[in-house]
Amino acid sequence: MTTWTDHTADRPISLTAPSGIDRAAHHRLDEAWLAAAWSHPTTRCFVVSGGQVLIDEGPDGRTELVMTPSFEAPLTEAHRYFLGTDEDGVSYFALQKDSLPGRMDQSARPAGLRAAGMLLSPRDAGLLVHAVALENWQRMHRFCSRCGERTVIAAAGHIRRCPACGAEHYPRTDPAVIMAVTDDQDRILLGRQVHWPEGRFSTLAGFVEPGESIEQAVRREVFEEAGVHVGEVEYIASQPWPFPSSLMLGFLARATSTEIDVDGEEIHEARWFSREDLGDAFESGEVLPPYGISIAARLIELWYGKPLPTRSV
Repeated sequence: MTTWTDHTADRPISLTAPSGIDRAAHHRLDEAWLAAAWSHPTTRCFVVSGGQVLIDEGPDGRTELVMTPSFEAPLTEAHRYFLGTDEDGVSYFALQKDSLPGRMDQSARPAGLRAAGMLLSPRDAGLLVHAVALENWQRMHRFCSRCGERTVIAAAGHIRRCPACGAEHYPRTDPAVIMAVTDDQDRILLGRQVHWPEGRFSTLAGFVEPGESIEQAVRREVFEEAGVHVGEVEYIASQPWPFPSSLMLGFLARATSTEIDVDGEEIHEARWFSREDLGDAFESGEVLPPYGISIAARLIELWYGKPLPTRSV
């Protein structure tokens, strides 16, 4: 298996660096331990609401999650999620609320994962992506899929139990493939989804279907969306992408055909680009690069050979 670090150690994929947080899953069902951890003076927590948190610049100028000691936290019992501990034994919790708390100093600002992910330290980014993924799942899976009864939260936010039929439901992760497809002229295939603004191109992507391998999903998605056949498929790296619950599996893929026939439903336009073509299109503004936080940007950079132009989130 090939990893991203093997290719470009100086350009890691966002949200994948070691966070230094031990998720300590063995504590999630230990209510006594969780209560002690919550009441400990070193414990830190932050509020997540609608995929957003508060961020601020620390004394050293670095962007940080706004965290407070647990004894200063807003009240919530059911929606308190244990995220893990660090090497110093500090425990971290996320609190799901209907809105973010106000800040007296007025310097903190709300931000989502796309905006904050590249600004935060690996520790804070890891905590954020864990919290957002849990919040998304909790908001969307409140009822039992077996009997329809409202479920209750357990395991510090990582299980929902049905009091009627006893079923347990776990956070959902949907595998999706995303691929930089190149041809025998070393051009890259980029597409524009139907709902994207004019000029925004990126790698093709799609969800893995039941009973399908990830390599089969790569070949199927490229053919369905662009009419291009794919042969060799090489795994590069993965990236958590909780919008709302995806795990992006990144690949390089070699096309065995070049004629493009877009599906018109997901992909409005697809084009082959040489490096010179893409550089000129970036410079003229004809093509907008993907968001820097996304694995799509790193896959294109792996082929392009240098960082893509930055764009605002």
